[in-house]
Amino acid sequence: QVHLVESGGGLVQPGGSLRLSCKVTGTIFSSKTLAWYRQTPTYPREWLATIASSGRADYADSVKGRFTIARDNAENTVYLHLISLRPEDTATYICLLIEYNQWGQGTQVTVSS
Repeated sequence: QVHLVESGGGLVQPGGSLRLSCKVTGTIFSSKTLAWYRQTPTYPREWLATIASSGRADYADSVKGRFTIARDNAENTVYLHLISLRPEDTATYICLLIEYNQWGQGTQVTVSS
């Protein structure tokens, strides 16, 4: 059974950084495409970035230059590096295994002084 578990969220001051992780089990990770989204109670789920099995990455314009998606096939993990965080980045960050349309449970990021 495919399972995704995110971690790494927390409280960070404006301008700070975080690294989010999404550990994937139950499938051959290296051949899969993964994506990161975020969601708040006010706004619908927002796509942030996708990384293909080749390592090619694509980003939403809203986070390009501040967020970086990466993968470690040996660890079956996809990462999202967030820098220069702003209060409006506060959200639940969720990863998606695209071939299975399988979501994780999310990790909360709060940007506040």
